[in-house]
Amino acid sequence: MTSWAYLAAILASSVCMLLLDHRFRLYLFRDTRRALIVQGVGVGLLLLWDLICISLGVFARGEGPYLSGYEIVPHLTIEEPFFLWFLCHLTMVVATGAGRLLDARSGRSDVA
Repeated sequence: MTSWAYLAAILASSVCMLLLDHRFRLYLFRDTRRALIVQGVGVGLLLLWDLICISLGVFARGEGPYLSGYEIVPHLTIEEPFFLWFLCHLTMVVATGAGRLLDARSGRSDVA
């Protein structure tokens, strides 16, 4: 039996992050083209890192009741690219949001 709870949680979290991003125009909704390039490069590099670590035997697929059980390649579950997308998006939203807060605090209101 497979469970999709982990993937559902990742997707729900991603939707919430997109809503926050949209509301404050922090990253994807500020400069979509550039942000998608950054997302693609970030996810691509992290997937490459995963594949290298899997081939070296450093990473292996864990077992759990919330995983789908499906793999793209051995030890790389279908949830991983979605998680990496969320991780990159979260990182950029936090970084741009923190930068905006620091700018506002110092009196530089660059909210373009």
